[in-house]
Amino acid sequence: MLTITQALYEQIVAHAREDHPDEACGVVAGPAGEGRPERFIPMLNAARSPTFYEFDSSDLLKLYREMDDRDEEPVVIYHSHTATEAYPSRTDISYANEPGAHYVLVSTADTDDAGPFQFRSFRIVDGEVTEEDVEVVEAY
Repeated sequence: MLTITQALYEQIVAHAREDHPDEACGVVAGPAGEGRPERFIPMLNAARSPTFYEFDSSDLLKLYREMDDRDEEPVVIYHSHTATEAYPSRTDISYANEPGAHYVLVSTADTDDAGPFQFRSFRIVDGEVTEEDVEVVEAY
């Protein structure tokens, strides 16, 4: 299960809405080994695409160095889908290389009449996708 604060939840959703119609992407880092998302890090979608996201390689290298210096790890890796449901695509699955991370997808398309977005979390390990529950809390 992904447990995330209301503030982080709102920041991820706001980023997805701001970057629409392009896909938004980013990371929420947390203390290494604790699995607790704490630090919101919106990234630039280098692809600038409504159907694909790509972290800029130099930004990503800088981020990983910074997380290493702060003894952090990527707890949540998020991106948005602008025209489809919040479910990992084949491309998303092939690029998922952090087996310990929660992969959050936010859909800014109203694909299920449930409102203007969906917020879902998945584990992706060795190409296998498992959806997990999301608990939004005020604080840890």
